[in-house]
Amino acid sequence: MKILVTGTSGFIGCRLAQILAQSGHTVIATGRSANPQETARVARLAALGIPVREGSLLEAGFADSLVGGCDAVIHLAAAQHEGNVPDAYFRDVNVGGTRALIDAAVRSGVRRFVYGSTIGVYGSARDGELDENSPARPENIYGVTKYEAEQEAERHASRIEVCIARISETFGPGDFRLLKLFKAINSGAFMMLGSGSNVRQVIYVDDLARALLLCAQHPAAVNETFVFAGNEVMTTRDMVTQVATALGKQPSRLRIPIWPFRAAAAVFEATFKPLGIQPPLTQRRLDFFTKSFLFSTAKYQRVLDFKPQTSFRDGAAVTAAWYQENGLL
Repeated sequence: MKILVTGTSGFIGCRLAQILAQSGHTVIATGRSANPQETARVARLAALGIPVREGSLLEAGFADSLVGGCDAVIHLAAAQHEGNVPDAYFRDVNVGGTRALIDAAVRSGVRRFVYGSTIGVYGSARDGELDENSPARPENIYGVTKYEAEQEAERHASRIEVCIARISETFGPGDFRLLKLFKAINSGAFMMLGSGSNVRQVIYVDDLARALLLCAQHPAAVNETFVFAGNEVMTTRDMVTQVATALGKQPSRLRIPIWPFRAAAAVFEATFKPLGIQPPLTQRRLDFFTKSFLFSTAKYQRVLDFKPQTSFRDGAAVTAAWYQENGLL
């Protein structure tokens, strides 16, 4: 297949592009280099013969220039962690960019459009186990606009095959989000905010890449929504313990109440965001210690015959090794 992947300067997109190319697919890659990590990923893909085209999907003609001759689009690009921009920026990038890309895909005769969404559309698992039919209750502008973009994609379902992939926390070599956790545990500086009893189902990046390819290929994926979460349910305490084991460290037993950090985050956001400055602490960064997600994985197993292959223990060991090899720990 010839597949356009957006967001290839991001962690998931970069790894997906590599796996698709290794599997014999032709990859058209696009992304942006807004920080050193993204620049390094773009350079890594270029060295592998996968040039990354940089530009904005909101730029006239850019989306059309990407989709020509493609069989499928896997759309991962999004505004996500920016804390120094107005809400309108998230809506422009996440909703407007999706609309521009899927319109271009329809015009070009692309067969399938896979939208990479997020489990953030659920808010949090206040009512126990969630699945694809659970109501969306996003709690921040990122989740709100990702859900709006899902709806934008679904509105095109009569003109192009559409599949929605709601992606859980993803980890593996190349991930800089969990690097902070690994570094804190490795240095002995980690502190648990709150009880650490919140539940999570993370998925290894290579497993997720296989799932996204199934979304682009499998006949039964058309007009379907899937939640791609790992099949292991763990608490944040469990995660910390397994990361510590991967690093050969003892996990800290220190527990600190989270409410002072919540209060500080609220003050920082109210003060820094209107000035266009990234707050040093945000409410979303604290979600790691507070939000719980418990998902049924029955649908992707039944419909796509998909099952994650890498346990968190094994994936954490590989990830720790990659951090060490790259001088990050």
